[in-house]
Amino acid sequence: MNTPFRLDEHRRRPQPPLSAPPDRYFEQLPLRVMQRVQAADPAGPLAWGWLAALTGPVRTALASGVVLGGFAACFWLSSAPSAPVSATDSLARVPRHEMVQYLLASDQRLSLTDLAELPAATPEVPAEEYLHASPAEVQDVLDAQPTEDIYL
Repeated sequence: MNTPFRLDEHRRRPQPPLSAPPDRYFEQLPLRVMQRVQAADPAGPLAWGWLAALTGPVRTALASGVVLGGFAACFWLSSAPSAPVSATDSLARVPRHEMVQYLLASDQRLSLTDLAELPAATPEVPAEEYLHASPAEVQDVLDAQPTEDIYL
């Protein structure tokens, strides 16, 4: 528990200060402080001096022009070729042996919908080359397909 504090119980400083300030101390104090403070370089770097001479609205317009120009340059440099490339065109550019290697290396199994979306196989690439499925796996996939009575 805190002890109670009473201001009346403590001694006060003597009324007159311990020593008087020197003559004209407070009149000379601002001048002494200003002499000790280093003056800031008003011009700044020489390269940006012209910018400080511009008015506020001109600097704002210049800044927005720089931002807009940067955006236009980024857009122009990152733009795609003039002719739009469709997905089938970009897929046609990939060599067939790379596609086969990708399909064989992936951990996911191919589904029937994946095979249905493939274009008709060309005669120079037999199906056994890129589909390694045992007869038991093929039979399991066929058995898992739902059947309707209309087809029986």
